Amino acid sequence: MAHTCRGTINLATTHFDTENTCVIVLSSGARTYHLKASSEAERQQWMSALGLAKAKAMRMMSSHSDDSGDDDDDETASLTDKSGLPLAIQTLSAKLDELGACHELLGKHGAALQRSLAELDGLRAPPDGGDKLRAVSERATLFRITSNAMINACRDFLGAAEAHSRRWQRALQYEQEQRVRLEETIEQLAKQHNSLERAFRGSASTRSSGPSFEGNLLTPEGEDSEEDEDTEYFDAMEDAESFITVITEAKDDRKAEGGPGPDPVEWTSADNSSEVPKAPPHIKRRARIPDKPNYSLNLWSIMKTCIGRELSKIPMPVNFNEPLSMLQRLTEDLEYHQLLDRAVHCASAVEQMCLVAAFSVSSYSTTVHRIAKPFNPMLGETFELDRLEDMGLRSLCEQVSHHPPSAAHHVFSKHGWTLWQEITISSKFRGKYLSIMPLGAIHLEFQASGNHYVWRKSTSTVHNIIVGKLWIDQTGDIEIVNHRTKDHCQLKFLPYSYFSKEVARKVTGVVSDGHGKAHYVLSGSWDERMECAKVVQSSPGSPGLEGRQKTVYQTLPAKLLWKKYPLPENAENMYYFSELALTLNEQEEGVAPTDSRLRPDQRLMERGHWDQANVEKQRLEEKQRSSRRRRLEACSRGCGSDEEKEADVYTPLWFEKRLDPLTGEMACIYKGGYWEAKERQDWRMCPDIF
Repeated sequence: MAHTCRGTINLATTHFDTENTCVIVLSSGARTYHLKASSEAERQQWMSALGLAKAKAMRMMSSHSDDSGDDDDDETASLTDKSGLPLAIQTLSAKLDELGACHELLGKHGAALQRSLAELDGLRAPPDGGDKLRAVSERATLFRITSNAMINACRDFLGAAEAHSRRWQRALQYEQEQRVRLEETIEQLAKQHNSLERAFRGSASTRSSGPSFEGNLLTPEGEDSEEDEDTEYFDAMEDAESFITVITEAKDDRKAEGGPGPDPVEWTSADNSSEVPKAPPHIKRRARIPDKPNYSLNLWSIMKTCIGRELSKIPMPVNFNEPLSMLQRLTEDLEYHQLLDRAVHCASAVEQMCLVAAFSVSSYSTTVHRIAKPFNPMLGETFELDRLEDMGLRSLCEQVSHHPPSAAHHVFSKHGWTLWQEITISSKFRGKYLSIMPLGAIHLEFQASGNHYVWRKSTSTVHNIIVGKLWIDQTGDIEIVNHRTKDHCQLKFLPYSYFSKEVARKVTGVVSDGHGKAHYVLSGSWDERMECAKVVQSSPGSPGLEGRQKTVYQTLPAKLLWKKYPLPENAENMYYFSELALTLNEQEEGVAPTDSRLRPDQRLMERGHWDQANVEKQRLEEKQRSSRRRRLEACSRGCGSDEEKEADVYTPLWFEKRLDPLTGEMACIYKGGYWEAKERQDWRMCPDIF
């Protein structure tokens, strides 16, 4: 036992004794235990087992006494235990100790057997012979049991030694090859570094560029002859519960041989415009907002009466909010729109699916530090993002329902894609955590190819609501389907666990065509980056712990699809907003009077006036309730609940309900007219909600 508790005894300092043929007495200091066996043979077996346990306890005590006990040694031991080689050595050492204990017991029982045989030879009277013969028989049985245990321990030790010997040989060979490959890579990087320095000094003018969003998707020209069939397979690396990837490296000597091979695997996109720095926008966007005030608030005093209720129906002060509305948070999904701009030029549908999958994951990267909730939009509230000049797109959101809260979103890009969605937020407060379930399908269509992708968002969970530091996790599966080609991508968001060996916030996935053949394996984390690796070959693997068979994918080295932008300076004092989020609530001329930028309580909170913002928030909520009562009173229907009546009475301004032919659900689709009204500055149809 690592910690003493009632009913334990330290075997290392325990003395074993026998009162009669079937009783065992364990004594350690002032504590004594009396054990009784059913027979003499059983008692001898228990004595052997207790002897082995005592030997093990004494070895553990001696090993602990040799330790220095400082933290550095503990940290070193914990790091060592994580590697396979020390664990194998520890296993072999334990087996060797078992062999030593068995050898000691074997000697004791052999001596006892010899004494019994000597006594048997000295017998004179036949009546005494029966008891002595039984004693000899029992000791012989015990000797046989101990011998068998020693033989089994020897067999296990030999098998483990042979298995680990082969593994060490493979590991040593692999490490030697990796070292040679690493040295060659470092030499090549040093040469490239020197050439870049010379080019930089000789350049007449230099340009500064922002962080690349997808890294190097194109295969370098110098690697064409390296990626062929004659590849080397290394140990498997488990990426998810359903499949295993085996990374395939190219041999360096293939280039010298000049042997023929298949065509190199590369992205077929010919457009590199995203890698060229864009011209500065005509409108200078803001790069910071006022710092967040330090207000203290008792969270439990407000939340204790809200367990099990819908979050949108709980009157919450602005202290729990961030100065953005849910419509603006929905628009933040477009931060990495360059992924879709690049996907337009992909000739292969499965390659395009990889970029679409990376885009779907990138929308969660802004949530890792964003523990505050956005403002619940007012019914009829809108938000526009008119960034044709610098981002090449126009986005419009409208709150089309209040109970349940639902927002419709439509995006048009001049680069050749359109995205639309209607998201209904369903949330429940469970006491320790808050679950946020976005309902509704997301549609993405590329005009040139006609590829139409549909997927749904995963579940977000806010942990440590009452005690501890708040943190957010994304869990569940996302399936992206191309309804034109029937290609699909299955993404799995692994739940975070403190005891898991997996990378935090891990995401894995497989891109398959309409026939079910896997083409790419995706891996990464939803808060940092996503990579893809082309599948060379797939085969069924061995069953896992739960009996499910895993598929083994042999892949080429992974290539970067997407990487998160770094947060702005002082982001921790600005609600951890990204560069795009800092500009969303910036005041602009010509927007609709229902735009979120004009919401007074949200503007007051952004400026740090939280008390005035709470008063203004109550005024707006009361104004919205009054408008709802007037709509219900004007409704002539006499049946149905209030929410059903409101759904029948209220009509969105820029969106309309239609049947989605792909999902079979009713959804709000953009019907047009907003950008024309903005050009005319004709907002007479807009309701007064602020």
